[in-house]
Order: sequence, then C-alpha cells, then structure tokens
Amino acid sequence: MDLGLAGKVVFVTGGSRGIGRATAVAFAREGARVAFSYHSDKEEAGVTAAAIGAEALAVRFDLADPESMGSAVAAVRERWGGIDVFVANAVRWPDSLPDPGRRFEDVPRQEWRDLLRPNVEGAIAGLQAVLPAMRGRPDGRIVLVSSDVARHRGPGTPGLGIYGSSKAALAGLANGLIAELGGDILVNIVTPGFTVTERNLAAMPQRLRDERAAHTPTGRLSTPEDVARAIVFLGSPANGNITGEVLNVTGGV
Repeated sequence: MDLGLAGKVVFVTGGSRGIGRATAVAFAREGARVAFSYHSDKEEAGVTAAAIGAEALAVRFDLADPESMGSAVAAVRERWGGIDVFVANAVRWPDSLPDPGRRFEDVPRQEWRDLLRPNVEGAIAGLQAVLPAMRGRPDGRIVLVSSDVARHRGPGTPGLGIYGSSKAALAGLANGLIAELGGDILVNIVTPGFTVTERNLAAMPQRLRDERAAHTPTGRLSTPEDVARAIVFLGSPANGNITGEVLNVTGGV
C-alpha cells in the first residue's frame, strides 16, 4: 500500500530512542524527509540519524523549555520550508519507579508539577510552534503519543497516577484541535501499552515481562516498531478521514 509519504516533511519529537526512533525510521522508509528531536543524548541521536539516512535532521528540544521548540521548528522550516506531519512523542518520565506503598495524599505537589508541566505544557508548546508551519499544506497530520497508563485501571500507584494524568491531558488537547482544524489537519492519538523499549527492558525483569505477555491476548508484548507502524499510518495521506480517534497498540489488553 502506498501511504503517500514520499517527499513529505515529518517532525518526530523524542526521536533518539525507543518508539520515537522506530517512528522516525519508519517514516524515512516510506520516502519522507524526517526531522527528529533529542533532549541531551547526542550519541543516541546520531544512531537515529544514521538509521534514517542522509536526509535526517536532528534538533534539540527540552520539554521543560518551550522556547527550544520554537528553535527546533525554525530549523526544520529553514531546511525544508514547512512541516506536513507532527508526531508529539517526547516525554518526561518519572525520576524513579512508583512506590505502591505511598498514599495519594503523601505525594508532594512539587512532584506533580515536575511531571505535569513538561508533559502537558511541553505538548502545548510543541503544537503552538508547529501549527504555523503546517497550515495551508495538503495532507496535514498530527499524531499524539499517549500511554495505556492514562486509562488502565490497575492497582492504585500514585507515581503512575501523575504520569497517567499528564498523558490523559492529550485527549483534551486533541478534542480542541479537531474542532478547530477540521479536515485541514487530522489529529489522532496512539496509545501504546507496555512496549519493549530499552528503558522498559532495563526497568522490568524478564520474569515480569513473561507474566505480562502471558496475560496479553496476542501472547506477546508490543515492540517499538508495532507502535511506529500505527503512527505512520495515521500520519500519512493513506489516512484520509480519520481524526479525533485513539488507537490502542496494546496486544488486546
């Protein structure tokens, strides 16, 4: 199936590893010109750029510094003139694994701010910076990357609640955007479940991964490439009239 991405300009935030890297590479394989952002790891950014090829453009972006998104978008526009597809994948992770023994009311307010502000305000800053570069171009597409933690009702864990709240906010952002943008720029959300990224592999022992896979209807955990394929479809002209939807890539959990 021709996704119609040849020559399109794609900007993926958080593209130095994991789902972001897989997404950037997948777009490039469809013939798109791909820019991606990284936070601080230039070495990992170089790995992504090498996988994309000569057309790759790596730009720095810090979710806690909205000004950096303006600079990143300006670099993409200087290189290619505009942006057709924006994938908001960059994320601020919790500093440590959640403590299931801690009560909700014992979580410091600063801990909430430290995660909510970059994840929610960073997404807003990214959208505000990128939309002027997208308006007026055909086949505009925005894909917001959320998390199954935003909707999964598992054991109450305060740390996950903060992260889940920051990801749940993307649904409100999308609802406001689809009303304004209509058919000019389609906006959708992809919600990965537990995905076997480098970060998750390091955080979860094999025994727990096996348990989780055993309770997944497909019998396996998602890979970054599984999630990337969903993002690429929704971000392509092959998606002709899907907007305001949430696509779960969870193996049926």
